[in-house]
Amino acid sequence: MTRLRLLIALGSAVMCSAILVTAAGSRSKTEAGAPGRATAGALASFDGSKKESRFLDFLQTPRRPGNLLARRGVAGYSAQGRRIGVLQRGDPALDGEVLVFGCIHGDECAASEIQPHPPASGCPDPGSDIYLVPNLNPDGFALGTRLNGRGVDLNRNFPAAWRPIGERGDPQYSGPRPFSEPETRLAARIVRRLRPEVTIWFHQYGETRPLVRAWGQSIPAARRFAQLAKVPFRRLPWPAGTAPNWQNHRFPGTASFVVELPRGPLADAAKWHLGRSIVRLARRVGDDDDVPGKR
Repeated sequence: MTRLRLLIALGSAVMCSAILVTAAGSRSKTEAGAPGRATAGALASFDGSKKESRFLDFLQTPRRPGNLLARRGVAGYSAQGRRIGVLQRGDPALDGEVLVFGCIHGDECAASEIQPHPPASGCPDPGSDIYLVPNLNPDGFALGTRLNGRGVDLNRNFPAAWRPIGERGDPQYSGPRPFSEPETRLAARIVRRLRPEVTIWFHQYGETRPLVRAWGQSIPAARRFAQLAKVPFRRLPWPAGTAPNWQNHRFPGTASFVVELPRGPLADAAKWHLGRSIVRLARRVGDDDDVPGKR
């Protein structure tokens, strides 16, 4: 049985590699004349250090076609020292990155198990470049709380329209200052490094149906995702100190929005449907005529 599983895994890897070799080139940054990912030197200049230019390099290799297997590693650590992982699926040589955060509130982590893949083969999609942070708040998840390990609501701790809210341990405590928490600083570092065209933040709320919400420049991409996922869309202003509002202000022309899921675990069919919708969105965001921020 062990030998059979090994043969199946090897066959799947060969098949995935063959798919990417066949499909590469239509949207390749290095081979189709499309704008390439910023060089290490350019990233060093943007972030102020060569060390920053190497952050998440394990997600970018190999840059050439030939490997569709998922790349994964540790991006950083929580306030209490737990690992925060990141996963890349698809072809990192393509334009049009999509970044997904499956959990920022520790008691809203149903989306942390979503795995984007095309429905037929189960292989990472060769026409997309998707990055996943399944759980940005492992301390809150371990404690069964919305807050992080230091009693801060991470989605009130970003500098966009930040203001003091509550006290430590309150449901929406915004922390002593913007970016006071290692988790929010890590999220911002990931966004700065990857420069995703679209970032999706998953939450859970008290209603029975999923909901996509956005404001400002993120509305077109959010509405598009809602159409793909066949869920309602709502135009709603961002609360103070939220992650999507920070990215939308910090990186004009990109889109960061929220998907609210119902409380409780996700059914397998829902995971598959949302994963497929993420892939379908990622296939489109790199197209010249489908710019996320275009109205």
